[in-house]
Amino acid sequence: MRTASVDRNTAETRISVAINLDGSGTAALASGVPFLDHMLDQIARHGLIDLQVKADGDLHIDAHHTVEDIGITLGQALAKAVGDKKGLRRYGHAYVPLDEALSRVVVDLSGRPGLEFHVPFKRPLIGEFDVDLVHEFFQGLVNHAQLTLHIDTLRGDNAHHQCETVFKAFGRALRMAVEVDPRSSGVVPSTKGSL
Repeated sequence: MRTASVDRNTAETRISVAINLDGSGTAALASGVPFLDHMLDQIARHGLIDLQVKADGDLHIDAHHTVEDIGITLGQALAKAVGDKKGLRRYGHAYVPLDEALSRVVVDLSGRPGLEFHVPFKRPLIGEFDVDLVHEFFQGLVNHAQLTLHIDTLRGDNAHHQCETVFKAFGRALRMAVEVDPRSSGVVPSTKGSL
């Protein structure tokens, strides 16, 4: 089983993440940010990844540090779980609609952090959740998972729908990228020989 657990403790947050890339999509989430828990559940469910997240952050200030640090810690756990990437498909992509909203996410387990984030949210808040934090979450994840990620919301009028399509599509694209390719003969999917 490709699993990893990471704890990250700072003066602002205490984060614990456990991931199983060969799971069934179960999640145990206690971030302290209910909307983020809802989005993390989408990653688990649609990625068929078992995910546990527990966070204690400085939410009396705002959710920024907590959301960003969960992205960082999840990225670290993901990097550990994929290991040397031998035999993996490496690339993954998904289009996901939700009513009027449609997002496309493309993942490359490249070993190089890169984020292209193009999500024109229709409003700044979803309930009490600041939509700017979606970018912060994925930037932290990308930097520490060492992957390239392109996120594009192609259309949508409802910010909740827009956001949910992004997280669902990320889960599905990640599921494809970390899948073992039976034709790969267990080699690293790169002409460099390493990722």
